[in-house]
Amino acid sequence: MKEILLITPPFTQLNTPYPATAYLKGFLNTKNISTCQMDLGIEVILELFSKQGLIEMFEIGESKEIDLSDNVQRIVVLQNEYIKTIDSVIAFLQGKQPTLARQICSGNFLPEASRFEQLDDLEYAFGSMGMQDKGKHLATLYLEDLSDFIVECIDENFGFSRYAERLGRSANSFDELYNELQKQTTFIDEITLRILKDRVEEVQPKLVLISVPFPGNLYSAFRCAQFLKANYPEVKISMGGGFPNTELRQLKDKRVFEFFDFITLDDGELPVELLYHAVCHTEPVEVLFKRTFLLENNEVVYKNNSTKQDYKQSEVGTPDYSNLLLDQYISVIEIANPMHSLWSDGRWNKLTMAHGCYWGKCTFCDISLDYIKIYEPIAAKILVDRMEELIVQTGENGFHFVDEAAPPALMREVAFEILRRNLSVTWWTNIRFEKSFTQDLCLLLKLSGCIAVSGGLEVASDRLLELIKKGVTVEQVAQVTRNFTEAGIMVHSYLMYGYPTQTIQETIDSLEMVRQLFEIGVLQSGFWHQFAMTAHSPVGINPEAFGVVPVTNEITFANNDVAFTDKTGINHDKFSFGLKKSLFNYMHGICFDYDLQDWFDFKIPRTKIEPDFIQNALQKETVFTTKPNAKIVWTGGIPLVKKFTKSKKGNSWEMMNLTFHQKTHSFEITLEEDKGNWLLEKLETLSVSNEKRMTFQQLKTDFETQLEDFELFWYSKSINNLKTNGLLVL
Repeated sequence: MKEILLITPPFTQLNTPYPATAYLKGFLNTKNISTCQMDLGIEVILELFSKQGLIEMFEIGESKEIDLSDNVQRIVVLQNEYIKTIDSVIAFLQGKQPTLARQICSGNFLPEASRFEQLDDLEYAFGSMGMQDKGKHLATLYLEDLSDFIVECIDENFGFSRYAERLGRSANSFDELYNELQKQTTFIDEITLRILKDRVEEVQPKLVLISVPFPGNLYSAFRCAQFLKANYPEVKISMGGGFPNTELRQLKDKRVFEFFDFITLDDGELPVELLYHAVCHTEPVEVLFKRTFLLENNEVVYKNNSTKQDYKQSEVGTPDYSNLLLDQYISVIEIANPMHSLWSDGRWNKLTMAHGCYWGKCTFCDISLDYIKIYEPIAAKILVDRMEELIVQTGENGFHFVDEAAPPALMREVAFEILRRNLSVTWWTNIRFEKSFTQDLCLLLKLSGCIAVSGGLEVASDRLLELIKKGVTVEQVAQVTRNFTEAGIMVHSYLMYGYPTQTIQETIDSLEMVRQLFEIGVLQSGFWHQFAMTAHSPVGINPEAFGVVPVTNEITFANNDVAFTDKTGINHDKFSFGLKKSLFNYMHGICFDYDLQDWFDFKIPRTKIEPDFIQNALQKETVFTTKPNAKIVWTGGIPLVKKFTKSKKGNSWEMMNLTFHQKTHSFEITLEEDKGNWLLEKLETLSVSNEKRMTFQQLKTDFETQLEDFELFWYSKSINNLKTNGLLVL
């Protein structure tokens, strides 16, 4: 028996748990509050995509008198092949049957429907992927074929990472969702509620917390709450998470509280602690709330009567992934692109370096809300402590830092701490493409285990980047992505079209910039999304200043995405297919020589961007000056030393040959003995394993107390060789 049950309703990710419940469970542990958590999404997926699940679905599909597409007819005819292979395929995607990759890749094992038709175009790509990845990709197509069958025959609202998403997308009125909930439960609902019933009877909670991160979780959240109200009326139910935080801030419809007792906003730790005291305490307590909607006297009220401050990030504890089925998540690869697959392939422990965004100016972003505007970084030592705790807890050493934008200075300190503790970890995060990411910082991040970053280029137009207040230029983005790429860190870019006042010319020029970035090899992955105006962004708050006119509706339920008309009158929707098709090909390293017109079935203007714009941006010379307060760090080991005497024209010098052995190669430098001895002593001081770091000015002063001509020494061939091989200036 536990006092609180935390639930993530269907569906989020297949490969790793969405972290909200793990974050809350970690916090509640610090308060000695007993909890259990479950990811209903993965549990439902595993029942659907099982031998028994397919047998039941094919029976339902065949009993319906509907006209089937040719594709689904083929799947139905091949149903025995799907039923025979499904359990093995799921086990393979869970990492439990790796040898199945050979069977899958050899062909004629998996039944194939329409999703496999793209294989002819992608066959070349498998040469750059291992057999396991190729097997995962083919198995993913197999599952996507089955999802086409489910959508057509079983439930039109099904999606692997979302369910009935259309019902949650800025539903200003609760009517449509409410009416849907009055209908008979679907096949997927019945599986969901059966699993939920078993868990509730096992745990016997007093309070159920349902986390709703996205619109695609909303319907299932309400369906679960409806079931709990009907069958366990004594249990109190609360909703929190990303969806209510952004969408339900103007909630007025009291019918919502036929399903939920409470809805909390923003950081969940303190609101949940207060709910626990209100619901679970047997002795009388003063009932206080933090940012909580509830029904009082048959009216929706918002209570924020607690004067207690929210917890600092250093006080919320380490996320706790216990109770989650960590060994049963499935890794999928939708397209043959190593960067793109990070979101769906592999189990990642999720952490946050900093609450909120240190930049907090982008005009399309919800910068008026606490989850963005309240910026609070976590100390590097605490972060790496939490990483070590999670490695022990989960057995996984891969980390995804899910920041809005990880701060470069904190990333540097985390990298130092990882290297100082000699940890072997793999990590990636979201960033801004700012100039702080120098070549040497990127090399340090790579050494600490960073494999990838994602960041917003948004619109590759300097005019629009300034309007967005992004704080970067296209040229700067090219240089930063080059620094990451050359360090061996993959780069994904979020791309945007249809921003207010964006012209057709700017859309085409933006595509040309993206083409050049991919062709030159400094971007490995990207995703185009059409601009959406949100109620809490500067554009949504002051639309007139951005040349858009919002479509106003009465808000009684959700309010985030706001429909609008752009005064330019341009229909940006028509660019969607061409932008995404071109990007799909660029991500596979092909079609760079295609004319941009080839991607569109309507006339577009010729780009005004010079064909070598990005190339020229990357060739601009860097000013080689070192700031006095720059930290100097040595990331290599101690060299082998060989002394010798050099003679020339009757003169002789005592010399020193230093041989450095690194992971992939060795190199040598030669110095006069006095300078060599000084350097040997300093390499130990400058070692990345030392907690105290030396500045360039301190290093220079130390040198000049013993020797002469520091600049001549620092910019010499030998020291430049050392800089190329692990002596970093940060």
